[in-house]
Amino acid sequence: LLEQLRAASSDRLSSFELIPANALDLVLQHIPGTVRPLPAASPFFALLEITSSNRDEPLREAIEAALGLALDSKLITDAVLAQNSRERDGLWKLRESIPEAQRKDGASLKHDVALPIAGLPQFYAAASAWVREHVPEGVLVAYGHVGDGNLHFNINQAPGSARAAFLAREPEIKRAIHDLVRDHAGSFSAEHGIGRLKVEELERYASPVELDLMRAIKRSLDPNGIMNPGKVLRRAP
Repeated sequence: LLEQLRAASSDRLSSFELIPANALDLVLQHIPGTVRPLPAASPFFALLEITSSNRDEPLREAIEAALGLALDSKLITDAVLAQNSRERDGLWKLRESIPEAQRKDGASLKHDVALPIAGLPQFYAAASAWVREHVPEGVLVAYGHVGDGNLHFNINQAPGSARAAFLAREPEIKRAIHDLVRDHAGSFSAEHGIGRLKVEELERYASPVELDLMRAIKRSLDPNGIMNPGKVLRRAP
């Protein structure tokens, strides 16, 4: 679908977001002023936007052509096109409100991962199957910037489950998800970087050669270790 949309819109596709049905339901339940974008139910929704620096470029025709191709090839079942900035903002609010809706719904375990775009379906199938089998007290809410290969693979606390027990499983679940990401040639850290929280993950998944190169660059640029100490790389003893 992403390839067809890019082809039809002459590579002007600036955003391509995946929204699963349960994420949309959380937003509609918890965020005032949100409206269901399409009448029919669907397991997934895609939010896309194309832009251009040329104000005279026929963007509407390009996106209509892209949607027409997707409908004709049965890649999608329905579509809605924003007619003005208010409608556009309403559609984006559905996507941007997912994190807030998750917080209002309960505890969640978050994984900010990146995969090669062509490998996203295979990873999603394998990882979601693992969650169904091993995390009965959780509900998968996976969404994100799939046009960039970035997926927020989050697991929400299921209704009726114990919050403390659910959160206590975070290390085990994180390890399994990140191992699956590695097995599918992806990265355990996407748009949010390494920082302090993922230093151990970097040490686990990066090769010794990669780590040595990173440390060498760090030493050459920051010999006194005063730039963002403790982030990304541990300070050498």
